[in-house]
Amino acid sequence: MKKLILMLMLCAPMTMLAQKFGKVNTQTIIQAMPEVSKANGEIEATAKQYENDLKAMQDELTRKSQDYDKAKSTMNATKQKETETELQTMYQKIQQTYQDNQQALQKAQQEKMQPIIMKVRAAIEAVGRAGGYTYIFEDGAAVYTGSDVKDVTSDVQAQLNKTK
Repeated sequence: MKKLILMLMLCAPMTMLAQKFGKVNTQTIIQAMPEVSKANGEIEATAKQYENDLKAMQDELTRKSQDYDKAKSTMNATKQKETETELQTMYQKIQQTYQDNQQALQKAQQEKMQPIIMKVRAAIEAVGRAGGYTYIFEDGAAVYTGSDVKDVTSDVQAQLNKTK
């Protein structure tokens, strides 16, 4: 039994030496992909449309509020209350639209980025299999990186270029 344990202890360092590690910077890869520029352009266009719609709503609220302030002294109490309720409803609608737009933008960004992320992950896996890596870590996530860890970012980018 002691011989078995001793043999395992002696073999353990050899198996550690046989492992191959790599690191990759996915941010560099993703930022260099043309699909990301296209996705960001589409998201920015949608954001601009949302911004224009909100500005129009805010301008209308401002105009109606100014009209109300000018005519308030000549209105009866019922009309004042109706107008104030209408202004409050418009304000709440603007707030709700803003929140809805933010959620829609986040969802659109996730939907557009998900296929890109999956493509990068597939390329990392392909490089890992082809290179015989035991682990490939995200660059910057490891506390220490020794000299025997290869940066495979360029290999992943090359793999992505092959799959185009």
